[in-house]
Amino acid sequence: MLKHRYIRLAFGFSLVVTGLLCYRYAYPIWWLVICLLVFVGLTVWGVFDIRLSYFTTVRYKMKDVTAPIIALTFDDGPTPYTAEVLDLLKKYDAKATFFCIGKQVEAYPELTKRIVQEGHLIGNHTFTHSNKTGFFSVEQLQHELKMTNDCLADKIGQRPKLFRPPFGVTNPSIALVVKDMAMDTIGWSIRSLDTVIGDPIRVYKRITSRLRPGDIVLMHDTSALTVSVLNELLKFLHHRKFQLLTVDNLLNVKGYED
Repeated sequence: MLKHRYIRLAFGFSLVVTGLLCYRYAYPIWWLVICLLVFVGLTVWGVFDIRLSYFTTVRYKMKDVTAPIIALTFDDGPTPYTAEVLDLLKKYDAKATFFCIGKQVEAYPELTKRIVQEGHLIGNHTFTHSNKTGFFSVEQLQHELKMTNDCLADKIGQRPKLFRPPFGVTNPSIALVVKDMAMDTIGWSIRSLDTVIGDPIRVYKRITSRLRPGDIVLMHDTSALTVSVLNELLKFLHHRKFQLLTVDNLLNVKGYED
């Protein structure tokens, strides 16, 4: 995050200097326009590419590792499909991390409990997963994360320390809230696109062709397609002797509050 903060400061400073030069020495205005476009473009990129850690530190893979270890993560649950996901994980003695939506936890409390009982980890994925999350105020974001943690504390007796922002969007407000709540932001190194691609074979190939030790894979426990992909993926990983860890164990961070 620090290096990107310096980049933002450098661009901001260059905008000011260029503006002064344009004003004082009648330099061509396109200098200022180019600097402004680059700054805006970099900021927009930082908002939508969670791996950049542009606004806040984001952990998206375990770097410099050669051991065959990865983490599978599932967003947007729990849903009825979560039960099938858990059955498959249990069959292969694999562990995973579920970034749960608070309102889904309220709707499926028993599945939420089963996730933890079977040795998996639960993270915070906001309470509503609103399409407007990126435009929420600091107060609204705090409310979303706190409601989810309170809900999970009621159901599983623990409050997550790991947070994944909906759609992978980060901004200054999210950065402030995560820092204030002493949570870690978790991204991914492989995005399966299982909610976008309608062909399970393509999703499977997209994951396996990119897979490297230390990766964090993003999937969703929300459809039969993902269950189908997971079945084949677990066979692939088992054959290649990959060990599937929860995110806290992969990254060596705390999963829940003390």
